[in-house]
Amino acid sequence: MEGFRIVTRDEIATQFKYYLNDAPATCKAFREILPFTRVFYHARISGHEIWIDNVPALDVIQENASVFAETGEVVIGPIKPARVKTANCFGIYYGEGKGLDAANIFARVIDADLKKLEALGDRIWKNGPEEITIEALQRVIRNTYCEQQNFFCVINALPLRTLNVPRPDPVP
Repeated sequence: MEGFRIVTRDEIATQFKYYLNDAPATCKAFREILPFTRVFYHARISGHEIWIDNVPALDVIQENASVFAETGEVVIGPIKPARVKTANCFGIYYGEGKGLDAANIFARVIDADLKKLEALGDRIWKNGPEEITIEALQRVIRNTYCEQQNFFCVINALPLRTLNVPRPDPVP
């Protein structure tokens, strides 16, 4: 699964999956600005949404853009076209809502984490703004022993990197 996670100050992590087919340019651009930490607020007008208006700028086209987002979906306002009221905004809908203007819908919370997202949204609504870190998901996609080099190749996704781990000695 390609995506990201949000992590609260009390170490509660919620995972999201990218909409790679519906918003490929937005997903790619968003991956490139990770990680970042911001103070998230509860929306006043758009419904059950936590949001920021100072996300690192994404110079991408409008794609999969709408004012209507479903529960668990993630939106970001591209900086173009200039008329967009949601430019430089990032929102996560934990319930019903409708944006002020079209924003790119590019990810969704994984089903197993929806209750955690709802609890976070309610907590911010009741207790006020909260600092959240957004970072790429790290996941092992291949663990292969390389005979010629005598080490294990562990390849992680997002960001892609190879770790060289010595082969363990056989048990006598």
